Amino acid sequence: MDGNMLEGVIEASDEKTAIERLKDTGAIPIKVTAQKENIRTKIRIRSSRKDLLAFTTELSVLLNAGLTLDRSLHIISDISESNEIKTVVQSLLKSIREGNTFSDALQKHLKIFPRMYINMVRAGEASGVLNIILEKLNEYLESSRELREHIVSAMIYPAILIITGGISIIILLTFVIPKFSVIFAELGGVLPLPTRILLSLSNGLRTFWWILLPAVAAGWVTFHYYTKSDAGRYRWDAFKIRIIGEVIEKLETVRFCKTLGLLLRSGVPLLQALNNARDVIGNQVIASALGAVSKGAKEGKGISAPLAEAGVLPPMAMSMIKVGEETGQLDTMLLKVSTAYEKSLQETIKRFVNLLEPVMILIMGLVIGFIVISMLVAIFSITDLPM
Repeated sequence: MDGNMLEGVIEASDEKTAIERLKDTGAIPIKVTAQKENIRTKIRIRSSRKDLLAFTTELSVLLNAGLTLDRSLHIISDISESNEIKTVVQSLLKSIREGNTFSDALQKHLKIFPRMYINMVRAGEASGVLNIILEKLNEYLESSRELREHIVSAMIYPAILIITGGISIIILLTFVIPKFSVIFAELGGVLPLPTRILLSLSNGLRTFWWILLPAVAAGWVTFHYYTKSDAGRYRWDAFKIRIIGEVIEKLETVRFCKTLGLLLRSGVPLLQALNNARDVIGNQVIASALGAVSKGAKEGKGISAPLAEAGVLPPMAMSMIKVGEETGQLDTMLLKVSTAYEKSLQETIKRFVNLLEPVMILIMGLVIGFIVISMLVAIFSITDLPM
């Protein structure tokens, strides 16, 4: 022994068995305590999508290499860099060794594993192709990540433009304009109307900033909690559709069709797949409209007719779904729809950003131009002021 102190977790039926196992490894147990049985209820993990993708990728590779599920999970637990995922994997491993299925073990961590994920795993277990299902899940998560990153990266420049423009305007109103107001006050006389408006805004901002900041913070908190409620989120989603309806329509079409197609291809029953696909819809207006599709499918109407009645998917998508349903290749056609609209969505976002950028520049230019012109008008009128 090298005399090093070690601390860790070992699985055993009781403390005595744990001590014996430690002695077999050559270690000298100093203190052994049992973990509390309710550890799962104390785990509060908000795993990132990146961790979920890494877990799925690693598990898929290990299963395809011929390793058993419990051995694969044990390896992932050892190599995982995320402490949260490591804890979850250890919980999954414990549950499986207690006789539960993998999908049942995942069911205990709904904050980490979406219902769609769990249902696909359950279908893979039933058909004996869990490794193939995990490959499909990995592709799904990877494509979702790429789409999300494309949207975020497209909005970075407009966000920077808004922030820098806003900061510039605040600096002008709170630091630059007051210096001119002192000069104008000393000269006396009646200032032009634009200058008086600008000076009033500047004085108001400098005088009541201690009220404005809490008011803005309170407004943001109120808006945040309002949009978390069912009614508030529905109204906010409806407003977003009116503003950027084309982007949202294509985005939700991609989500719905990709999820439904992947679930059907994996062997998940239609009604269950429809419910899972509806769960991934982010816009509540569209999700509510899609609720009638499950009812129509239960009544034997299929999905193309109820989807057409809902009227939330683009016409081309509806045509392709109808053809897929008539030819018995609904899953294939749904995936083709998602691929086509994913490309179309990227182009739409590009056009939207290309339009948004000059609009933001124009607005910032008008505001700053108003400030500059107001100052110049006052300066040019100095000669008319009494000396």
